[in-house]
Amino acid sequence: MTHLRKMMLEELQRRNYSENTTRCYLRTVEDFARRFRCSPDHLGPEHIREYQAELFEKLKLSPSTVTQRLAALRFFYIKTLKKAWSIAETPYPKQVLHLPTILSQEEVARLIDAARTPYHRTLLMTLYGTGVRRSELTHLKVRDIDSQRMVIHVQGGKGRKDRDVMLSPKLLEQLREHWRLLKRKPSLWLFPGNRRHTGDTPITTKVVWYVCQQAAQRAGIQKTVHPHTLRHCFATHLLEAGADLRTIQMLLGHRDLEETTIYLHLSERHLSATASPLDLLKRKDPSPQDG
Repeated sequence: MTHLRKMMLEELQRRNYSENTTRCYLRTVEDFARRFRCSPDHLGPEHIREYQAELFEKLKLSPSTVTQRLAALRFFYIKTLKKAWSIAETPYPKQVLHLPTILSQEEVARLIDAARTPYHRTLLMTLYGTGVRRSELTHLKVRDIDSQRMVIHVQGGKGRKDRDVMLSPKLLEQLREHWRLLKRKPSLWLFPGNRRHTGDTPITTKVVWYVCQQAAQRAGIQKTVHPHTLRHCFATHLLEAGADLRTIQMLLGHRDLEETTIYLHLSERHLSATASPLDLLKRKDPSPQDG
């Protein structure tokens, strides 16, 4: 480990950044230095501008990903090197709002039924039944399942926040079946890793991604499906069933209610409940010759 990497890691750990953010920030600075074949402490604003342009033009990264890369470099220069950083010289890219893909309830059922193994089926049911992020799913512990209160404790979610989500009777039944099928009963992780699911570490987020991709293919679903798709489906279907936005915000662990309002754009119930202004126009009946 280089001296600079160690310094940056210490600054990230002092501020209690998550493992994912820490890994991403360190990887970004390494990539930045590798691009110019120079130690990053010898690079300046002109290199950052060139790097940012290449992220868009050559790598075709999304605005949110580029923003994350810039945030990593900003942290490195300000917190690690104690240097100035000009927002004017390195502006964050304008964000583009893309509505996420939503599966119908029938499509979700097909996806779950198409899971290759009972273990995979349980993963998909937990994603959809709780709305957790895939990183939160992989870090669920056995003790997080509270069948007395019918909740699942999500600990150390995004922003280091804990929250409770609902535990449906169907999911509880599936989790109990999942437990019975495990050859070695885990003492810690609800979804232990390795091929036989007997490891002392949890499954990786890549496994969860693969499970979604494989099930979608087997189910013949043409839409792009990934773990976060089921989180969006969870929220949208709750809204269509009559849940209020504030409740959904708390279940998803959103910091701001504005993040949750995107589901108003996706809910069929809310879209169909709003009349088009065309239907409200009072027009004269067309005369026969107009036909």
